[in-house]
Amino acid sequence: MSTRTRHLVVVGNGMAGARLVEEVAARDTERRWQTTVVGDEPTEAYNRVLLSGVLAGTHREDDLALAPPGAWEGSTVRVVTGTRVARVHRSTRTVHLADGSHLPYDRLVLATGSAPVLPPLPGLLRHDPTDPDRGASLHPQATAFRTLDDCRRLVAATATARRAVVVGGGLLGLEAARGLAARGLSVEVVQMPDRLMDGQLDGPAATMLRRRLAGLGITAYLGTRATQVLTGHGTDRLVGVRLADGHVLECDLLVFAVGVRPSTRLAREARLTTARGVVVDRTLTSPDDPAVSAVGDCAEVLDPDGGSTVGGLVQPAWEQAAALATTLTAAPDDPPTTWQPRGSVTRLKAGGIDLASMGEVRPAPEDSDGDLEVLAWTDPSRGVYAKAVLRGGRVVGGILLGDLGSVGALTLAFDRGSPVPPDRRHLLFGSGPAGPAGAGGAAGTAGDAASLPDDATVCHCNAVDAGAVRAAAAAGARDVAAVAACTRATTGCGSCAGTVSALVAALPPALPPALPPAPGPVPAPAGPTVAPAPPAQHEEISA
Repeated sequence: MSTRTRHLVVVGNGMAGARLVEEVAARDTERRWQTTVVGDEPTEAYNRVLLSGVLAGTHREDDLALAPPGAWEGSTVRVVTGTRVARVHRSTRTVHLADGSHLPYDRLVLATGSAPVLPPLPGLLRHDPTDPDRGASLHPQATAFRTLDDCRRLVAATATARRAVVVGGGLLGLEAARGLAARGLSVEVVQMPDRLMDGQLDGPAATMLRRRLAGLGITAYLGTRATQVLTGHGTDRLVGVRLADGHVLECDLLVFAVGVRPSTRLAREARLTTARGVVVDRTLTSPDDPAVSAVGDCAEVLDPDGGSTVGGLVQPAWEQAAALATTLTAAPDDPPTTWQPRGSVTRLKAGGIDLASMGEVRPAPEDSDGDLEVLAWTDPSRGVYAKAVLRGGRVVGGILLGDLGSVGALTLAFDRGSPVPPDRRHLLFGSGPAGPAGAGGAAGTAGDAASLPDDATVCHCNAVDAGAVRAAAAAGARDVAAVAACTRATTGCGSCAGTVSALVAALPPALPPALPPAPGPVPAPAGPTVAPAPPAQHEEISA
């Protein structure tokens, strides 16, 4: 085997690119790769999933770091921040940066992520007449909610703003709305579909969620859209937005969360195949160039049946990073590792709202072949709704709103895909008043955690099961931070922290003292040539 150092260039230092660098470094024990990761944001890699927590005031910016300071000192990894990639020359295998420098590569990975979609509203964009070469910018009282800079602008705006309009009633829009309301603003949400979280909820759940939001001071306008940004007479000060029906919503802060679009400019200009995203096969390799791959939000992975999968969640991005890292560090004769998409589970992270949705939530009876079962229970007085969808005796979807006591039972059945017992009640109500705590669900108690089987997935972002948490605790990791340092559990969306804590508390107390945290990124286990089948995707926001 050749020992020549090879050059890996990763374009994009977001959650997908940063995880790929970490996975390659952990596996590349012979230091065959010299890795350079280039990010256009001025900060080090951070956890975008937790931005809503920063907006709501439950997290600090320091909590977002994906690696401790100095993690790559003395390693084969170089991180370049605040620098844009201008173009890629595939013929010479060179990446050209906007500052005039260039990087040679043996393997190029595009992890360029996605950009927020902004509706073409009159009055939204501003052009600087003194700088015609500069692109248009948003009205100073309007912002997307995608980056750390966006979040900082929103937090700063709340010091003087009083009324906010959030355009977009999906996960990210509702988390932004709840965060602004928690900071004392009057908030209104505008959603074009006729239900909130249209991709994750059915009618009854969306109606109940709307009522819950109203109780928190958030009004939702459904089945309409913003058509114009309104400013004060003779000024550029934002005073409101006009809706399609002519209704005007007064506001002095405007937030857009209407979706994202994969960033494909570099790939297009390099004459790589693009459609919705950068087209790659299941090995995450471009069909046009075996030296180019793509992972994360920008990747469009071709399916064998002729369809394709585009990301948007952090778990598939991290799974793709692990699969590609295994390929890059494998022996030359080993076959490439393939990535398999999974079903999705989403959690809304908004104070005062407990909501989980997974898989198929609005089944079509005509497609059931007679094997469809739908179980539902509603308690309007408590704002509780539970639904489980089964096909062939297996859970294929569900919704839990207002009480996540049964989220462990439902998500465990969904993850495993195995037949459930004839008595289905535990899927809606759990095993007791609080229900089991597993599968990344509610915090639970030590007693609940003790009943979790070792193969029950606790952290879905990182595919960490209860057995791995117990093993870390038995080795001395006696709190959530120590378990995270050993296993990565809780380092994604963080919603499994309560379950991890309960698992540790359920173990006998007479154990060695806590292990010190790892000095750098957590080493990934050596993987086989075929990626292990991870559990379903459990996510809070589009990545």
